[in-house]
Amino acid sequence: MTEPMVEGTAQRALPYLRSIALKREAIENPESYPFNIPAVRELDGMEFAPGVTFLIGENGSGKSTLLEAIAVALGFNAEGGTRNFGFNTRASHSLLHGYLRLVKSYKRPQDGFFLRAESFFNVATNIEELDQEGGFGMPIIHSYGGVSLHEQSHGESFLALMVNRFGGKGLYVLDEPEAALSPTRQLAVLDRMHQLVRDDSQFIIATHSPILMAYPGARIYWLDGTGYNQVRYEDTEHYEVTRRFLENPERMLRMLFEP
Repeated sequence: MTEPMVEGTAQRALPYLRSIALKREAIENPESYPFNIPAVRELDGMEFAPGVTFLIGENGSGKSTLLEAIAVALGFNAEGGTRNFGFNTRASHSLLHGYLRLVKSYKRPQDGFFLRAESFFNVATNIEELDQEGGFGMPIIHSYGGVSLHEQSHGESFLALMVNRFGGKGLYVLDEPEAALSPTRQLAVLDRMHQLVRDDSQFIIATHSPILMAYPGARIYWLDGTGYNQVRYEDTEHYEVTRRFLENPERMLRMLFEP
């Protein structure tokens, strides 16, 4: 799959984050967590696409740990939000961000956001707390559609975030954004992603969703017990298992349930 063409100055500016590598010389104990995760241990220069890059793999493969470290190294709050969010509900992130060497574009993104499905509730709460304190001019929630994120379902609040807060020419780091989204809403996310990519935005996404990772021209890294490898969409386990199931669900269920 080829990467989408990007014209003019955007072609030279993108990707905003070009690659990451592990600062091996700074690690005292390579066998300690998180350096013992194969995908982290083998991190010698992971390159990112100008548009969309996916990190995929089984639970425990390290994709969320790596994504979190990338976000924190870029200046985002570990629990999510923009670079202006500084709340800390529970300090549970690893120290990996301090051991990453980031290669960036000469041009900085004008916008950015780190979305963590598991802690987006805390982001929504912090927005309400800041608006109650006042002193920031226009209420912050106006940038998110004007309706409390707590008064919407998770899926609705995620879409409100992408439609209203993501302004383009940005770097967006998303951890399992499909967690609260129906298949139809995942298609809506793909549509919004495409609008933003065409507006010089870059996405780095950890996901299990075969719908999201079908984005044309995306770079896909499979994380497993050997490290990480770039794979084609059609070669992912997510695509193959979903395709086989939908082609013959009765047969798949029979094989699954047989003693």
